Amino acid sequence: MLARKLTSFIGSLAVVCGSLVPSYAQESPPAPSAPRSVKIPAVQTAKLPNGLKIAVVQRRGVPLVAVNLLIDVGAYVEEPDEAGIANMTASLLTKGTKTRTATEIAEAIEFLGADLNAGAGWNATNISLNVTSDKLAAAFAIFADVVRSPKFEQSELDLARSQALDGLTYNLKQPSFLSNYVATKYAFGEHPAGGTPDTLAKMTAASVRKFYDESYLPDRSTMIFAGDIDLVKAKALATRYFSTWKPSASKELIQSIITNAAPKSKPAEPKTPAGILVIDLPNSGQASVSYTKKMPNGRVDNAKGKPQADPGYYQAMVLNSVLGGGYSSRLNAEIRIKRGLSYGAGSGFGWRYGDSNFTTRAQTKNESAPEVASLVIDEIRKLTASSVDNDELVPRKSVLTGGFGRSLETINGLASAVSDLYAFGLPASELNSYIGRVNSVTDAQIRSFAADHLLGGSIIIVGDYAVFKNDLAARFPGVKIDVIKAADLDLSKDDLRK
Repeated sequence: MLARKLTSFIGSLAVVCGSLVPSYAQESPPAPSAPRSVKIPAVQTAKLPNGLKIAVVQRRGVPLVAVNLLIDVGAYVEEPDEAGIANMTASLLTKGTKTRTATEIAEAIEFLGADLNAGAGWNATNISLNVTSDKLAAAFAIFADVVRSPKFEQSELDLARSQALDGLTYNLKQPSFLSNYVATKYAFGEHPAGGTPDTLAKMTAASVRKFYDESYLPDRSTMIFAGDIDLVKAKALATRYFSTWKPSASKELIQSIITNAAPKSKPAEPKTPAGILVIDLPNSGQASVSYTKKMPNGRVDNAKGKPQADPGYYQAMVLNSVLGGGYSSRLNAEIRIKRGLSYGAGSGFGWRYGDSNFTTRAQTKNESAPEVASLVIDEIRKLTASSVDNDELVPRKSVLTGGFGRSLETINGLASAVSDLYAFGLPASELNSYIGRVNSVTDAQIRSFAADHLLGGSIIIVGDYAVFKNDLAARFPGVKIDVIKAADLDLSKDDLRK
């Protein structure tokens, strides 16, 4: 009797529970809500007599201040045989000054509860300070010291170089990292911003000092304050510590040597892919698959006589959100979710002043590398030929605008957004137009942009070539396949061979 009652109870419970289980799998995701308005504080500006520009975005309510010193010097000014010197110079700023050792700097910053960092990318160098507003004066004195009086001790350079070489030696054996480094030279005609084993080995304290003296100048710099600070206080701090910083002898800024984008005439549809480069890495556990394309569109358009955001920038951002910007993007849906060929697939743009670099990325088993490459090409072609309907386009725009709004809710995010604009000489008013310009991008513009700029790129595969050689040739008949053994690779050579 007890058994029958228990069975009956369990059966009833199952019916009740079953009725309570929501049918998530049978429902479409809810439509995105209306775009949130984003309140962006006004950017106030000033300029010191030596040319140092000051920008302040005041936001009260939280006692935090972020300071970014943006210097218009990055890897783009390096000679190829000095690749990595911009980032090395920046990284050594906090490793000792004329009055403080590296340990003393670290201990003082920690005592203040602050965060002090320096680094350089392709477009610019950035030295950042984050601190509570009541400790700003003390922390800013250290910030100014590392910028104005770095010592560049040979011992600190040796240590930094050793660490960089150890990391680089390890990473160049990883398919994904190696693919990125190879693409820099092969597809984009640049050199690695982080340097190569050869260029890092040749750096000296004297060469770092020379780079610093020639590049770290007030008339190439913008100091951005965000948070619990006003323009009067910001200018007073900058004046106290940076007014004696001497400008360059020539008033010509580095940015002036950068040419704007080439004329954007529509070319005939190029062969896609234009070619395939394989870096043969025997016995690698996985393969990295990338599609790479150099684009004539950059972050900036000078057509009207003054820098403004290139219209293609917003089209590219929305396009990328559809193609490879996140978990729900087409590449990830096709390669990971539908076929289980990778833990993740995506794409992105590396923005420059007058051009930019497009890359897709995925890591997979060696035997499935050709299939992944073929799927990437298919998805890019679809963008040029098929419509992106609103059911897909509206949510992908919401990913961008929502992320933008959230990023501006933090002091660091606000400082970073302003810094990004100043790095390209763009007006701060771009912040207010971002959401509107993203939402105005049309399906037709996406198709046109993809057809004009994404076709004709190259596939780069880093992996065990013997495993996928035959399948690769079968999937891409008539496409030239260039193979370089990883042991024969030389990143400083134009043909990448020793």
